[in-house]
Amino acid sequence: AQAVPADPGCPQLSLAVPTGHGASVAFKVLHIKGGGAAIEPSAEFSASHVKWVVSSLSPVGPLIHSQEPLQYHGAVILYKAIDEHPSLSFWVYLATNNDSFIKDISKAVKHSKRKFVQIEKPPVCQKLLQEGKKYRLICEPEAEITPEEIEFVDGSLLKLKSYFEVYLEKPDDFTLSLVEQDSDETVWKAKLRERDWIHYDQNRNEQKRSTGSVKRRKPALSILEEEGLHSKKQKTGGTADGVGAKSLTDQQLLVIAKLLDRHWREMAIECLQMEMKDIDDIRAMEDNVTMQKLLVLRKWRDREQGHGTAEALQRTLGEKATYEILQALQGFLAQS
Repeated sequence: AQAVPADPGCPQLSLAVPTGHGASVAFKVLHIKGGGAAIEPSAEFSASHVKWVVSSLSPVGPLIHSQEPLQYHGAVILYKAIDEHPSLSFWVYLATNNDSFIKDISKAVKHSKRKFVQIEKPPVCQKLLQEGKKYRLICEPEAEITPEEIEFVDGSLLKLKSYFEVYLEKPDDFTLSLVEQDSDETVWKAKLRERDWIHYDQNRNEQKRSTGSVKRRKPALSILEEEGLHSKKQKTGGTADGVGAKSLTDQQLLVIAKLLDRHWREMAIECLQMEMKDIDDIRAMEDNVTMQKLLVLRKWRDREQGHGTAEALQRTLGEKATYEILQALQGFLAQS
């Protein structure tokens, strides 16, 4: 745009118009003056230019009336909840890609009663987000996502910013995708891995992964001996077969069930000598994954006929047992 003064008291503003636009195109100018705003009509137009008569050269801007919906550059901002639970909880914000909006989100998260850490993933959407359109978030493997969809609006002036809450029971790798509801087109996608957040040490019952983590994969019995728990059991009359020790309770088995990872079915078959039919029967009877794991562990304990002790379970799991499971079993042994 270029100001073309007709005389010192009556400057004009001209705007180049693409060839092919004629009288059917209407233009007005937003003129800020005296602390207020005025929308002024154009003075004249031609096939190539539009002119306004303005009282000053204060900030102005052309307004073009269009039936097309507003579109915005979008960004997806990820935050991971920090808590004492092994489960995962994420807040996934759908935002306009501008600095002030993203800062507002950061402030809102910072002042939340919960503690979060931002997960760094490429945030920019690959397609412009459309005002009034609905978008849904998809997780693979499946997770609990609330709400199911969000209608995109420019929320710059809104105090509360829209976000999806994603909940996963176990810290496995997963993929998040933002999909346009009408077209089913993916506009943003990211692969999240455990290492993206584990170094923050947010789950206090999970140990930091480090260069020395390989050492933690020692045989379970060696770890028990290092902690002095093996000798302690000998003093109390326990033996390698668990004689004199109590079988694990349902409450203790539930703790172990929550610590089993996504490979628990393979572990049940390989270590606990379960049949696939047993696992399928349990899954058909119970939908909750944690309860499925608990029922498998109970079946093993009952089959041991009074010898389903913490020591027997650690010996049965062997090197398949994670460090967290070994810690829990050590705690049970110390209590006996």
